Amino acid sequence: MFSVPILQNTISHGLQQIAHGVMPEFLRPNRTVQIHSGDMMIKNLSSIGIQLALLLLCFSMNPQAQTSKPKPNILLLLADDWRHDTLGIAGNPVVKTPHLDALAKEGVRFTHAAVTTAICGVSRASIFTGQWMSRHGNKAFDAFRTPWAETYPGLLRANGYYVGHVGKWHNGKFPSEHFDFGRAYSGTHYIKQADGTSIHVTQKNENDALEFLRTRPQEKPFCLTLAFFATHAEDQNPKQFLPQPASASLYQNVQIPIPRTATEAHFKALPPFIGSEENEGRRRWHWRFDTPEKYQEYMKNYYRLATEVDTTAGRMLAELQRQGALENTLVIFIGDNGYFHGEHGLADKWYPYEESIRVPLIVRDPRMPASKRGKTNDKFVLNVDLAPTILAAAGIAAPSRMQGQNFAPLYLAKQRPAWRDEFYYEHAIVLSKERIPASEAVVRRKAKYIYWPDYNAEEFFDLAKDPLEERDLSKSTARAKEIAALHERLKFWREQVK
Repeated sequence: MFSVPILQNTISHGLQQIAHGVMPEFLRPNRTVQIHSGDMMIKNLSSIGIQLALLLLCFSMNPQAQTSKPKPNILLLLADDWRHDTLGIAGNPVVKTPHLDALAKEGVRFTHAAVTTAICGVSRASIFTGQWMSRHGNKAFDAFRTPWAETYPGLLRANGYYVGHVGKWHNGKFPSEHFDFGRAYSGTHYIKQADGTSIHVTQKNENDALEFLRTRPQEKPFCLTLAFFATHAEDQNPKQFLPQPASASLYQNVQIPIPRTATEAHFKALPPFIGSEENEGRRRWHWRFDTPEKYQEYMKNYYRLATEVDTTAGRMLAELQRQGALENTLVIFIGDNGYFHGEHGLADKWYPYEESIRVPLIVRDPRMPASKRGKTNDKFVLNVDLAPTILAAAGIAAPSRMQGQNFAPLYLAKQRPAWRDEFYYEHAIVLSKERIPASEAVVRRKAKYIYWPDYNAEEFFDLAKDPLEERDLSKSTARAKEIAALHERLKFWREQVK
């Protein structure tokens, strides 16, 4: 027998020899050596034996080395204006999203994921901070008030991650100094480059993200937020949705189904301040959907943009696979808000109706056992839950003012944990109360209470019987007690999220 101290002395001496360019005796091939320590001696220990002993010593000196794993990489794929059912795997009969469908089969898809505010800038602030609008303070497109050190990119970078952001920002001036790799741009589908040529925004997203993945330091874990501008419309362009030429053949011979609620009668059934030609959702409906021909043209181009995002997502995953990094990368795909495809005679988002607030959410987590992959989960997971979930995966404690919850136990725990059965939705006035009025809601699986504070108006929907929100029951005497209780819950949540 020989003791660990004997090997320690020998290895220490050997390391000093290596530092001076000398091969230690015990590492030379086909050699046997004698190791002395005090009055103890080990004779004829072979080179192979000493090397095996060296490995054992390393483990004995650092017991955690036997069980510790490298920190996971994180890839967040953040799509724009992409509602929950714009996925083939979610039952959409038209759009082709083969790579995201495959991602869902390798992970978990949350069928009732939602946002706490359905507008790009606010939702993205909630994703970065893990906070409701009332706390992070961005009511539209300004910088959030939450300290950078309390965001998931800030905390990851402070804990040794190589952190990148590519694409849309929409929270005031882009803070490039807080990223190791930062390139922010959005607003148009084609971008002029330094050499005078134009590039499609999704192609630029892809090029920049691949550059990040290929030039990152290999010794560090990474976090990349790939924030697509697609499928957002180019609002100032009369064509609205401008896909790449290579996508022109997609959906050419397809007839896009018209939603059942995309009628004039449904528009007139809205509260009068929403069912108004002055309302922004109606104005944009005219831009995109006010004739059958326009509806077909614009929805096909919208779906082409979606398929282009799917293609880029697939190339990100393929690059991680090529690098051997995919099995140590937490991949999340989510939309920043939902989108009206003409339902209720509206376009865009903002309002607390289902099409506007529900988003796709797919998670591929290397920790997930094979038996749980390819499943769906119907819990309310929110955009504010992403930051604490990402931090928990990296072994970093969430700040005390972060309001979301780590949702990984929903797919990792043997027994599902207790989880929220309702959530609070909020949206501030944008432009004016006539264009985009403020709104609040308490959302449950079977019921939804909406309050419009600028007009002191309310709506109530029985989602179990009326999932398309066609019948407002706010004046129902039979439901008056339930409605009053929900209004009290709304007041509770209004204070709770501050």
